[in-house]
Amino acid sequence: MMKTLLVRGMLAGLIAGVLAFGFAYAFGEPSVNAAIGLEESGGAHSHSHDASEPAPASTEEHEEELVPRDVQSTLGLLTGVLVYGVAIGGLLSLAFAFAQGRLGALRPRVTALLLTAGAFAVVFLVPFLKYPANPPAVGQPGTIGSRTELYFGFVAVSLLAGILATVFGRKLADRLGAWNGFLLAAAGYLVVIGVVAWLMPVVDEVPATFPASTLWSFRTASVGTQVTLWLALGLAFGAFAEKALKQRTAVAA
Repeated sequence: MMKTLLVRGMLAGLIAGVLAFGFAYAFGEPSVNAAIGLEESGGAHSHSHDASEPAPASTEEHEEELVPRDVQSTLGLLTGVLVYGVAIGGLLSLAFAFAQGRLGALRPRVTALLLTAGAFAVVFLVPFLKYPANPPAVGQPGTIGSRTELYFGFVAVSLLAGILATVFGRKLADRLGAWNGFLLAAAGYLVVIGVVAWLMPVVDEVPATFPASTLWSFRTASVGTQVTLWLALGLAFGAFAEKALKQRTAVAA
């Protein structure tokens, strides 16, 4: 059954990846293209050059891109989203195999949706609120490494806090009831993650001249892509898992 759930989780991730790619291509790529145009023209930079500074290189002097932009926005984007979707789908199936039957008498479809919603909040939404995604031309090249470390470090802390909240929430539910256990676990997670977010450095490298509409469009498209992927994943895997468990019950009977 574990193998069956894993395969179906990866299949659900593949389906979700295709849908997320369609959303990202339709709504995210226009803002990315606009940001790249600003970067190439130098319009996104708020500082000016004086006579003592070297003049910025022209577009012709830039190194040729290793991967053309049209490939990045189509095949490259599709590949990245599909790999991400399949990986998340496989991890979701493992979490489902552990959680099914331990969250009460819930249908497999409901369990899958609850797990997906919780994972979406812990893995993406909460880290996004602290370190939101930025389009090209935003951020200093020299801080890419530190910004990446901060983001994934916060994701790791959020994931660990979410797992601990789930474990303790289940124990509290046995003593205080399901609703009270859930509220206390959620409050504990929010307190921990709030303190960590307050302690971690703030990153704000958006140039003053960068168009707010382009930044807003990019970030809303990023959220929309993730919502599309996780929602499709939860619905598809929930249907697959419920069918697989019903088949197993029928065979056993």
